[in-house]
Amino acid sequence: MGSKGRGNHATADKQEALDGVLANSTLEAHERFARELGLSADVEDDGRSLLENKQIRHPVDGKLMALVTAGVYLAGHNNEPRFLSAYYMDVFPTTNSDYLRFLTATGYHAPDHWSGTRYPDGFKDHPVVFVTHQDATAYATWARKSLPTAEQWEKAARGSAGKLYPWGDQPTVAKCNVRESDIGSTSPVERYHSGVSPYGVYDMCGNTWEWCATAGDGRRFELKGSAFTTSFHRCSPSSFNDAEETMKDDDTGFRCAAPA
Repeated sequence: MGSKGRGNHATADKQEALDGVLANSTLEAHERFARELGLSADVEDDGRSLLENKQIRHPVDGKLMALVTAGVYLAGHNNEPRFLSAYYMDVFPTTNSDYLRFLTATGYHAPDHWSGTRYPDGFKDHPVVFVTHQDATAYATWARKSLPTAEQWEKAARGSAGKLYPWGDQPTVAKCNVRESDIGSTSPVERYHSGVSPYGVYDMCGNTWEWCATAGDGRRFELKGSAFTTSFHRCSPSSFNDAEETMKDDDTGFRCAAPA
């Protein structure tokens, strides 16, 4: 047990070092890294590497969004082929600072754990939490976006080739913030650079569950992504979860999508 623990710690240390290097690297370096991992084989109909897709800065909330190109992708545990039109997905989950801009612009109520309109110290770049589906939808409406469908969320996370995780098929705990990471809370949304999806989207495994627009039975809506409270075996983007629309918790947030 002791040697196994030391091995896991060494792997986490190496992963943190890799994330640090990638954070300060150029796009060309990211593409070379992707080619080494075989990610550039995941190609859309137009023949371009997914990592070469354009990103935009949304004009309302100012968030960076990645283009998810139109085409067939492999969905669910059975990798069933489905088609989606092109759309944009927020590169990062909605953070506390993003949500504060929304509150300032609209006068909407703050999450319960905030002090007035002040989020907890040190959590500026962490995902906003304790938000219901209605809260997430209100933000999306203000930003002239929408919550992603479960299908949009999954494609943005896995790419078109049906990889198990955003980074590929290897079950690597060190690439995301889950229960086994022993962080015990949310983490900054830009932390896991080597865990990004083929479209360059962050935190599609771990950190927080994310509300989707896809409705279930009654007044329930799907959640995607898993969280820091979740075991790694549940973090695959194809996994199903849902909750009552009024649910709010310390491990639940959201991000937005927009038409291309």
